[in-house]
Amino acid sequence: MTRLVRGADGRMWTVRSRIEWRNPSPDGDFEHDVSGGQGPGVMMMLIVIVMGVILVSWTPEQVVVPAWLILALIILFLFFPVRWSLRRPWTLVAESKATPDEQPPELWMGQVRGVLTVRQEASKVSRNIEMYSLPDVEGPLQPVD
Repeated sequence: MTRLVRGADGRMWTVRSRIEWRNPSPDGDFEHDVSGGQGPGVMMMLIVIVMGVILVSWTPEQVVVPAWLILALIILFLFFPVRWSLRRPWTLVAESKATPDEQPPELWMGQVRGVLTVRQEASKVSRNIEMYSLPDVEGPLQPVD
């Protein structure tokens, strides 16, 4: 999502956001990832699938499974992947170009979690730029040198 915003001082700002598929490391000098990678998640998914196949194959023919139970199990199974995808971190960036009247270019960056939160923060940043010519220092964006 990208927005063009005119600041109160006349500068044009670009406010954009992008999803981060990997969690950013909390420190720039951090040499290795804390998580064990994708292996444990894949292994757990395989175990759940195998257990589901065994459960279905050993069910007697006399047992009638209602449709609402199958739907409830599908919703339960999809809860965590959907939650994971909706809570991904987003990088929010606001930048301006240099202007002929000697105003330097500026770059502000920050991290926000969640799709709805990033939309709200982008709107707040756009309003602050329109009113005060800069993003709010108390918000998620911080100036970058």
